[in-house]
Order: sequence, then structure tokens, then C-alpha cells
Amino acid sequence: MSLKDAPITMLDGRQTTFEEFAGKTVLVVNVASRCGLTPQYEALEELQKKYASKGFTVLGMPSNQFMQELGSSEAIGDYCSTTWGVTFPMTEKIKVNGRGRHELYKDLVKAKDSAGLAGPVLWNFEKFLVLPSGEIRRFRPPVKPDAPEVIEAIEQALAKN
Repeated sequence: MSLKDAPITMLDGRQTTFEEFAGKTVLVVNVASRCGLTPQYEALEELQKKYASKGFTVLGMPSNQFMQELGSSEAIGDYCSTTWGVTFPMTEKIKVNGRGRHELYKDLVKAKDSAGLAGPVLWNFEKFLVLPSGEIRRFRPPVKPDAPEVIEAIEQALAKN
């Protein structure tokens, strides 16, 4: 299965595939509502506002694999929109590692980070920048969404569109 064929269920229950984002630069992030890194939602939303009109989107993919996500899609949606003003698309809860790993993450975890390491997602808020070409740039959880290397990668990708 290719990346674009990966099935996705959005937070509202709508079924789609990653193909919905074809031609866009997409920052895929496994998010969680009760994590020390949760304030990264603010920077993710700023990226969405700044670059959405240029062919960019954040795709939040809630995961409870690290035991820090709320129980229901409704609770997640309410929390994200009320607390952080999130407007970017979000999916239902998924698994990023192990048995039952989401189809999208089966490909994403093959991407190497800045140290040349691929493999399992280490924690919440790991970021994968998927370029329209299919190239993937990986940023580990401590790298903030507005870090210079993330901004540079987004702007370089958008300049190619």
C-alpha cells in the first residue's frame, strides 16, 4: 500500500485516505491532550494559519500509545478547539507503534531523523513532513513545530509547489 492509499478516519468519523492531501505539504503529528508537549498545539495552529493558503496543512493524529490522550473523539475535538483553537484536520485515535500500527505510520517510521535514525515513534508530537513528491522529513518530539529547521523544510517544500 502506498502512502496516498492509507485509509484515514477523521475525528468526525468521515472516512478518507491520505490521497485527500495530494499536492499539499503535510505535517503529520501524533498528538496527545495530556502530555508535557501538548503546548506544541499552539505552534502547530500558527503554522496552519501561516501556510494553509500556500498548500500546507497540519494533520493531527491523536494517539493514546503513551497513555496521555483523552477517551473519545468528541472529548479530543472539544479540548483541542476550546483550549488551543485548533482548526487543522484531525483523525480519530490511532496506534503509531506495534501491532495495529496505523497504515500511514507503517511508512512514516521508515523515514530517518536528523541523526539518521528511523524506527518507532519515541513519544507524542513526533513530526513527519510529507512533501508532495512523497519525500518525508522527520522531526523528533522535542523539536518544536516552529523550530528553524521545521520552518525551513516547510518553506523549501512550498517553494517547489
